[in-house]
Amino acid sequence: MDFLDILLHLDKYLLILTQHYGLWIYLILFLIIFCETGLVVAPFLPGDSMLFVAGTLASTGAMDVNMLTGILVTAAFSGDNTNYWIGRYVGPKVFSHEKSRFFNHEHLQRTHAFYEKHGGKTVVFCRFLPIIRTFAPFVAGVGSMGYRKFMLFSLAGGLSWIGFFVYCGYFFGNAPIVKENLSAFIMVIIVMTILPGAFGLIRQKLKPR
Repeated sequence: MDFLDILLHLDKYLLILTQHYGLWIYLILFLIIFCETGLVVAPFLPGDSMLFVAGTLASTGAMDVNMLTGILVTAAFSGDNTNYWIGRYVGPKVFSHEKSRFFNHEHLQRTHAFYEKHGGKTVVFCRFLPIIRTFAPFVAGVGSMGYRKFMLFSLAGGLSWIGFFVYCGYFFGNAPIVKENLSAFIMVIIVMTILPGAFGLIRQKLKPR
């Protein structure tokens, strides 16, 4: 059993977990979403595809879709806030070295200016980008984005991200064409969520310095 196998067959693994652990499945999913959004060391967790599959299972009665959504929005919001405060605490210490090439005070000031101007939409849109969503709240904390503003957009981003994938799974996951090709659909979700970040990175690399 490897990570790719788990990723492509999340329906089977989540169903097994639900059957074995009952109501504890809510806590398991809470911890997965919390770790993906709250710990910069866990950006590899299968957020989008897992949310879709969880919604699909909820449509069969394995879980309550509204309870599931509420718990996972809470997990995403809690994770974001944890990550923000880690960045807020670590940032000034990391960027305090005047002679550091990569972590100097000028970079910190630029980050702060960027998040003051674009921080809200960045926090919301980055929810839909794997890996990047793990680092966005951390960088918002590093850049000392206003906390009230961060909380507002973090909640909006969590609601839109969790709600979109869970309810898409709930309403469409058991459609015959999706059910018969679920592994392919999961792969499509993964590719579609990775592509914007990949294009952005390529465009940045091609820009003249």
